[in-house]
Amino acid sequence: MTRLAITQVRSSIHRNPHQMGTLRALGLDRRGRTVELEDSPQLRGQIKVVNHLVEVKEI
Repeated sequence: MTRLAITQVRSSIHRNPHQMGTLRALGLDRRGRTVELEDSPQLRGQIKVVNHLVEVKEI
């Protein structure tokens, strides 16, 4: 299965609490942090919610 490297590139300050919760659920807590997760439809949905705050690469 494909793995995704998700990096938070923008701050979560002054964001919707829903978006902040999604970042926490992804394991991102501050700008510059990167996590590697297995690709899934649920993960793609989470990324769609915060796509303006993160950068995604397939690895």
